[in-house]
Amino acid sequence: MKPRMGILIFLLSVVCFLSGCSGRAPEKSTDSGELYQIYYLNSAMTKMEPQPYTMPEKPVDESEEETDWKIKNLMEQLRNVPKDLDRQAAVPDKVGFERYKLEDTVLYLYFDNNYAMMNSTREILCRAALVRTLTQIKGIAYVAIYTAEQPLMDSTGNPVGPMQSTDFIDNISNVNSFEKTELSLYFADESGEKLVKESREVVHNINTSLEKLVIEQLIAGPGRPGLNPTLPKETKLINVSVNENVCYINFDSSFLNNTLEVKEYIPIYSIVNSLAAVSSINKVQITVNGSQDVMFRDSISLNQQFERNLDYNKENEESTEETGGTQQ
Repeated sequence: MKPRMGILIFLLSVVCFLSGCSGRAPEKSTDSGELYQIYYLNSAMTKMEPQPYTMPEKPVDESEEETDWKIKNLMEQLRNVPKDLDRQAAVPDKVGFERYKLEDTVLYLYFDNNYAMMNSTREILCRAALVRTLTQIKGIAYVAIYTAEQPLMDSTGNPVGPMQSTDFIDNISNVNSFEKTELSLYFADESGEKLVKESREVVHNINTSLEKLVIEQLIAGPGRPGLNPTLPKETKLINVSVNENVCYINFDSSFLNNTLEVKEYIPIYSIVNSLAAVSSINKVQITVNGSQDVMFRDSISLNQQFERNLDYNKENEESTEETGGTQQ
C-alpha cells in the first residue's frame, strides 16, 4: 500500500509545534523550583508560544503524590493564560477536562465531547501543547487523549494512541512545504526477538525523502508502550539514497554501538521491513562510514543487500500484511 501523502496542510499552524521547542526535562530555577515550559498559542492561534514557568513546591499538608500535584498544576497553567501575556490557551474554554489517570509512563487525559468539535488545525496545536508540556514531568513519557470516553481518532478514523514529544517533528523550515505521511515502523517486542508494526502519522518537509524520514523515526524510537527501540538514539545517519529500488544507507560508527537488548538481526530488519512497507524499496544496503566490509554485532556481515523478511514479524503482523497491509 502506498503511503498516504496529504496535500500541503496546516501551513502556518504547524510551524509552531514543529519549531525549536524540543527540550523535555525541566531545569532548576534560581529559586530552587523546577522550571517548565507551558505551551500556549499566539494571539492569532497559528502557532505555539512556550512560556517559562517555575513549579511551586508542593504544600507540606498536601496529601497527593508529587506527580499528581505536578499534573494538576500544569493542566491548570495550560488552561489559564496569565493576564499579562498576549496569548491564548491551547485548550479552548468550552472544552471540559474531566479527569486523568497515570498508568506506568502513559498519562491518559479525558475531555468532554467538545474536544472533538475543534477544527483540525486547533486540535493539532492543542494536542501538541498537551504532549509537549506534560511529558516534561518525570515519569511521563506518553500522553493519550480521550474525548467523551472514546480514544482520540486521526483523520483516517484510527486511534491516535499514546503520543510522545518526539512525535512532533521540529526540523521544518519552509512554511509552504508541509506534507502528512503515514509510516509503518517496525520496533522490537518485549522479548527483543520479533518485530511489531507501529503506524505513525508525521508532518514533515516535502524536501525530506521518505527513506530518510523512516530512519529518523526509527532512531526516535517507538511511540506506544509495549514496544522497544531497535536503534540507539545516538545513531547518526550520514546519508541515504535510492537507485533502482535499492536503498543505500550510510551510518557513522555509532550504528555499531548497538547494545540494546534485542536479537542481532532485529535492528537490521527493523530498517529493512520499515522501508519496504512504505516505499518501493525491495533491497537495502547498509554501510558504516561508507564501508560494506563490516560485521554487525560480530555476526551479520553488511557486505550484502538485505530484503524484506516477514519471518521476523510477529504472526499477527504477518496476517495483517497478507490481508490488507502494505503491497510491494
